[in-house]
Amino acid sequence: MSTLIKGARPYGEDAVDLLLDDGVITAIGTGLSADGAQVVDAAGLIALPGLVDLHTHLREPGREDAETVETGSRAAALGGFTAVHAMANTDPVADTAGVVEQVWRLGQEAGLVDVVPVGAVTVGLRGERLAELGAMADSAARVRVFSDDGHCVADPALMRRALEYVKALDGVVAQHAEEPRLTVGAQMNEGDRSARLGLAGWPAAAEEAVIARDVLLAGHVGARLHVCHVSTAGSVEILRWAKSRGVQVTAEVTPHHLLLTDECAETYDPVFKVNPPLRTDADVQALRAGLADGTIDAVATDHAPHAVEDKESEWASARPGMLGLEQALSIVVQTMVEPGLLDWRGVADRMSVRPAAIGRLADRGADSHGRPLTVGEPANLLLLDPTHRATVDPAALASRSRNSPYAGRELPGRVVATFLRGTATVMDGKAQK
Repeated sequence: MSTLIKGARPYGEDAVDLLLDDGVITAIGTGLSADGAQVVDAAGLIALPGLVDLHTHLREPGREDAETVETGSRAAALGGFTAVHAMANTDPVADTAGVVEQVWRLGQEAGLVDVVPVGAVTVGLRGERLAELGAMADSAARVRVFSDDGHCVADPALMRRALEYVKALDGVVAQHAEEPRLTVGAQMNEGDRSARLGLAGWPAAAEEAVIARDVLLAGHVGARLHVCHVSTAGSVEILRWAKSRGVQVTAEVTPHHLLLTDECAETYDPVFKVNPPLRTDADVQALRAGLADGTIDAVATDHAPHAVEDKESEWASARPGMLGLEQALSIVVQTMVEPGLLDWRGVADRMSVRPAAIGRLADRGADSHGRPLTVGEPANLLLLDPTHRATVDPAALASRSRNSPYAGRELPGRVVATFLRGTATVMDGKAQK
């Protein structure tokens, strides 16, 4: 069945009609008509390419009490995503072809977004020996992003071998930059506030030292490096330097690091405990500037659902992590669009085009993502009402977990519809499965 979207504004520009048929955009113009097509009134709505998340924790297999591939896919679709990269720290760890294919097939069965498994760099995320990188790359899941996220690949010799190996697979190593010897017992950003609150500090240098080491290794090897959840001003400067020297490095920032600061820890509410920790306002401003000028390539959610018993406890024993999929675009609107740091094409670039390129999803034929809204391209897109404002209610979210740091906040923008290869996965703000 074809769909005719009437009066949408691609990239916030002039209103046009878009005809979606057989999984692709078949016509763009004004006054379009199509017999038998489902008509969607999109007057006043902004059309953007479907979002791509490089960093999603779906928890399945192993922690289905916190999230499943299906519930996480539903949250992603409601957030305007058409593809998400599922991180490897499941139980069992996604370090073999069998596990990544299991995750991929669960995503296919859910059918709401394309679930793209991330393969572990090392066996069991233990940082001792390389996992089955080639087998995962050759599997049905076609893994191209490898990460031990949640753990740093701390051994420089092992990191070098991983970069060399993954280079041959046309892949990328996504590093969780944290020097573990500097963060033993760490609970929040290191500074005057952590000292006053009596919480062990997490120094910015723990992140920056690993990024500095790894950009040098990537430059030496000639491999692609991606840096997960950048959180400090110093990290932005190191990335800027590395890019100026031609190092093949990309980086992501999370919505929560664009909005929230370590002041949130004043409440001792463990919903604000995250890895890496919330930083200072100066760091937040540097991250926004880095995203605006392209030093930081992408916004990635680091969607990290946790069961109630793992999060609602005293700060020190709570698991780190926050929900992010459903509010990611709203946070970017508030922190980047409303202040004039990004226009809508910039949002599409940082949340769709570049993430798809980093994950090698831009050239997969009919399964491509991050493609422009033009005739002949896959019909992966979202419709956003930029005038809508709503207060976040964790109980109303699609995730199985409720650890949203945005609870009670009024945020701008609402995803009205999401289309995956021309099929509506969200319509009128509701998931279709």
